[in-house]
Order: sequence, then structure tokens, then C-alpha cells
Amino acid sequence: MLQKLIINNYAIIDHLVIEPDAHLNTVTGETGAGKSIILGALSLILGERADTSVLINKNEKSVIEGYFDVSKNEVFKKALTDAELDYDTQCIIRREIAANGKSRAFINDTPVTLNVLNKLTSLLVDLHQQFGHLALEDDSFQMEALDAIGNTTGAAEQYRELYYKHKSIKQKLADNRERQSLWQKESDYKQYLLDELINAAFKPEEIELAEQQLKQMSHAERILNVLQSGRNMLESGDQPLVNELKRLSQQLQGITEVMPEIKPLQERINSVWLELKDIVDELGIEESRVLLDPSVMEELQQRLDLGYKLLKKHGAKSTMELQELQQNLEEELKATLNINEAIERLAKEEGIIYKELIETAAVLSAQRKKIAPGFTDKINELLTLVGMPNARFKVRFEDTAPTTHGTDNVQFMLDANKSGQFQSLQKAASGGEMSRIMLCIKSLTAEALHMPSLIFDEVDTGISGEAARQVGLLLRDLSQFHQVICITHQPQVAARGSRHFYVYKEEDKNQRLSTRIKVLQKDDRILAIARMIGGEQPSVAAINNAKELVEI
Repeated sequence: MLQKLIINNYAIIDHLVIEPDAHLNTVTGETGAGKSIILGALSLILGERADTSVLINKNEKSVIEGYFDVSKNEVFKKALTDAELDYDTQCIIRREIAANGKSRAFINDTPVTLNVLNKLTSLLVDLHQQFGHLALEDDSFQMEALDAIGNTTGAAEQYRELYYKHKSIKQKLADNRERQSLWQKESDYKQYLLDELINAAFKPEEIELAEQQLKQMSHAERILNVLQSGRNMLESGDQPLVNELKRLSQQLQGITEVMPEIKPLQERINSVWLELKDIVDELGIEESRVLLDPSVMEELQQRLDLGYKLLKKHGAKSTMELQELQQNLEEELKATLNINEAIERLAKEEGIIYKELIETAAVLSAQRKKIAPGFTDKINELLTLVGMPNARFKVRFEDTAPTTHGTDNVQFMLDANKSGQFQSLQKAASGGEMSRIMLCIKSLTAEALHMPSLIFDEVDTGISGEAARQVGLLLRDLSQFHQVICITHQPQVAARGSRHFYVYKEEDKNQRLSTRIKVLQKDDRILAIARMIGGEQPSVAAINNAKELVEI
């Protein structure tokens, strides 16, 4: 609820502080005193466009601040979180208009756009001005009002859960089908690429090994000459090095008895001899591995050509990358099969939930249609009480595709003059009538439906007497559940307030008229209401009438 409104440098208001209570706050004052100006300032922190013409002092900015208790407003708390704004149990909303025309808005000292401001403050304040009843143009409000009256809110919430569940599954199904369509276009080509790699059947590092082996075979004769020459040098020449080392080792062995210190040298030479013998054997093995078979060379060249072709085609650099590509293609084609199974499963699930959704919607629709006549009768009774005896209200239902509220399109209709022609409320009702219709609807839904602070601007325009008294009673009853602020010219309405504000003009030290506001205590309140009844100099009868109204 609104705890405090501070207005600085706005129109004929230099500085004003308003602190309404939690119930019915009535605002009275002479025409032109500034009541509508206060609403204009309030509209700025609700997201209305700013105009620099409202600045009294062109050298200072205009600042309007609203302090709201949001400790029990879970919807607003969630909206703040969704907007990534800080939450506190008291929310401070500020609007600043500079002399150069620039306007800034803040929520808890964080700058926000007007769109964000408007969206969030709509959860805090519901401002009912003539020709400004946006709620009655909102199908969701009409549906929520009907559900609140008929106690079908729980059933509506159950339907919404199914609706969002169905919507989620339907979206997943659409996403999977789109993905399937894209994959299907590529799957044939991917299968061709995979078959090509499977048929190539490259072993690990085969291309690199083939490249190396073919290079060796192309130099086979030179390799054999070197290997054979080395082997001959070591064991088959005129003086084979292996034999010479063996003989030297034997000779040194023969003198170790007389010269023991030579023993280590003899052992080292013997070790070298053994090593060279192993080298000779390994040279022979390598020599036997050198191939000169043209058919083998041709086969290697074919494999290498195929490998180079695939490497170039896929932009790969090694056999391993080709094998990884093959594995990826296999997984992608497998995923295509998996998505087909997922689509089949989701389609089946979507069908089951849709059937349940339609059945739940049908039950909900039947409940709404059952309660609509009683709701209509109550509204018509209230319209008579608030000065619209010739008006007839009814609820029109039209079938529609499933939405967040069901398969009903609910429209509140009005025949303002018993013409038999029903039109939508926006077309059939005047501004004052719209205010009273909204008051009637909200008075019936007050206990069941969460609503922000309600502000009515001259809801009693064009009525008096008993009708005005009934409006006052409805406002008082509504304020038992919600904070209500009402600007009024009717004593019957003003007397019902739990707090009475009086707006007036006063000259400041510069002999300039400025709007002021004060809370009226009982005696001053009786006098103000008596003046509403009997003029500036009220009679004793008017004062007594005012006392009676206040004390009821």
C-alpha cells in the first residue's frame, strides 16, 4: 500500500506530503484547489510521460516520491526479481523532471525505463480516472473477477498449470521437429561421407605409416647398399672389424695374468665386440625388411592417394582426425534416430495433456457459466444502488482456442438505458459510470482477489442522495480489504473515510498561491462536510446532518 507521497516543485505545488492510512482515504476541497494536480503528480511515478511545463521553479527539478509497503505483495516481489531489481519490504519509487525536459525514474534508487516503471507500479496502484479504466479493457481482469466471485480461482490455477505444461511440451516438440527437418536434409550427405570413411577403413596412423614406407621403398637400392656395406665392413671384409676385435680381446686375455691392470680394458673391448655382433645381426634384419616388390608399392600408393583425397576433402591433417570425423558422423546419425524417438514420445505426451487440458477447460467453463447469472444479478443490484437504475449488466461468453485463462472469451457487457442493445463497457458507459461499475465489480471481488491500492477520481460524479450514500458504503466495505483513496465532492462519500484529507490553496511568502493538504480532525471534518452540504456558511441543519453522516 502507499505509505507516503512527497511532491516537490510540481504545477502549483511547491512541497506536499501525503500519508494515507490502510483503509478509506477521502480527499475533498474546492474545485481548482489542486486535487487533480496531486493525481497528476502520482501518475508520474506510475509511468506517465513528463512535461516541463509543470515546473514552478524552472531552476530546480521536480521530484515526486512514493513510499510503498510491499511486504505482503508476493506478485510485486517476483516482478522485481524478474526485472533484476533489489527487493525491500519498503519500495521507494522516484521520478525526477529536469528543467531541460529530461526525465528519470528510479525504483529503490536504481534507474529504470518508463516501460519497466509502468509495468511494476501497475502492481502497486490502480488509478481509476474518468475514461481511464484500462482494467475493464483487460480480458484477464474480467476473467479473474468472475473466478474470484465464483470461487473457481483454484480450478483456474489448475488449468493454467496444465496450459503451461502443454505449452512447454508443444514447444519442445516443435523444436525437435525443426531440428529433425534440418538434420533430415543433411543426413543423406552425412551418410555418404560416413560410408566413404567406413569403406576406406583406415587403421590408426595408416596414412602416415604408408607415406613413410613408400618413401623407403622408393630408396630401397640405396638403403640396401648402405646396410650391406656396413655389414661387410663389420664381419665379411679382408679384415672384419668384429673378428679383429675378438682377436685383440683374446690377446689381452692372455697377458692379464702377468699384467692384472689390463683386465678392465680387455673387458671393455670384449663388450664392444659383443655390441658390434648384435649390430651386425640387426643390420641383417633391417636388410631383409627392405622391399622391392612393385605390386606392394602400387598398393601403398593407392591407399596413400585415397588418404590424401579424404584429408583434403575434410580439411583434416592426420588419420586420427579422419577417424574422429567418422565417429562424430556415426553419433550424429544416431542422434537423428534418437530425435525420431523423442518426437514420437513428445507427440504422444502432448496429445494426452491436450486432452486433459480441454477436459479441465470444459469443467472450468461450465463453472463460470453457472455462476455468471448470479454475478450479473449482484452487479445489477449494485448499479441500481449507485445511481444507474436503468443500466443492465451481463456477461458474454465466446468459445476460443485454449489461452492462459481457459477456452472462454469473457466480455462484460452493458445496456445503459434498457435499450436491449448490449455493448462492451468501454463503448456503453461514460467515464463516471465506468468508475461506478468498476467499484461495484471490485466490491464483490475484494476479499478473494488481490488488488493494489485503489484510487478513485470522482467516482460519484453525477449522483447524489441515496446513490452517493451507497457509493460511500461500497468504498468503505472495499477498504476493509484494500487501501482506497477517493477524490470526492459528495458528503455521503467523504463521511465514510477513515482518514479525511482537505486540499486548499494558500499564499506563500512570495504572494504566490500554492496547493496545501491537511488531515482533518473530527470537528474540522464535520465543518468541511457541512460546507459540502450547505455552502461556505453552513446552517445548523447542515452541521447536524454532517455530524450524523460522520458518526454513522
